[in-house]
Amino acid sequence: MSVQMKIQGLMIDPVSQMPIVILKDDSGQQVLPIWVGVFEANAIATQLEKILSPRPMTHDLLRNTIEQLGATIARIVITDFRESTFFATMHLEREGQTIEVDARPSDAMALALRCDASIFVEESVIEKSSSPGESDSREPDRLRKWLETVDPQELGQYEM
Repeated sequence: MSVQMKIQGLMIDPVSQMPIVILKDDSGQQVLPIWVGVFEANAIATQLEKILSPRPMTHDLLRNTIEQLGATIARIVITDFRESTFFATMHLEREGQTIEVDARPSDAMALALRCDASIFVEESVIEKSSSPGESDSREPDRLRKWLETVDPQELGQYEM
């Protein structure tokens, strides 16, 4: 079973200095931090902040290509968490058929924002990512506990 989540915000991990996308379910009970690359975080941030580029960036190009081929991104699903790595699929619909495409969660989320597609996370991913055996340190647990109580305004704006 999967849980629908939304991007709550972006922040920088104070330890690794890497961007983190914060996903939260509608009830606010489940929070999922996903560490992403700088370029992917920038693609997500520009969409969250509604910054338009004079020319299509990579995720815009992919969205335009999908649309020109007569398909839509119905949803993305974060499907697995193995060896500290998240996995995702994009679910495209075209002519009544659903096509699943393997994707990195960061790219899938950047596209979901551009296509107004829903983001889902498998419950098993939430469970695995919060279990102590899956992470190299206690930092993700501390971060998760803080994120469950943080005011969204405290997340601030992501800056490159």
